[in-house]
Amino acid sequence: MSKDKSTPLGRVRNHGAAAEGTGHFVGQRVSAIALLFVATWFVLSAALSMDGPTYLAAIDFISQPFNAVGLILLIMVALYHMRLGMGEVVNDYVHKPFAKMALLLLNTLVPLVIAAGAIFAVLLVNFGV
Repeated sequence: MSKDKSTPLGRVRNHGAAAEGTGHFVGQRVSAIALLFVATWFVLSAALSMDGPTYLAAIDFISQPFNAVGLILLIMVALYHMRLGMGEVVNDYVHKPFAKMALLLLNTLVPLVIAAGAIFAVLLVNFGV
């Protein structure tokens, strides 16, 4: 017999099913708001400062340090937000333990590889290599 006298709601409050639900929820919402601001800045900044949709105009845009930092922030926030969302889908809908573990591992590694490549490309363009 359990000595815990709290109600079922009291036992799970502030913990979620895996004792980490609140942090995940907040992370998802904060990254969505950050993504809204950074993506809006990127679209408006690119539309207003680029002469046209040409390769050279894009290179000139990324070559400016402020724009390069903003683009790197956009890449990082977007991939973090994607990782949180895809992790939620895997946790909710994949029930086989090995498949879940493999997909969660891929869900961490693939965004890291994409981020590394994208940030490397932005830095190459920015430093004129």
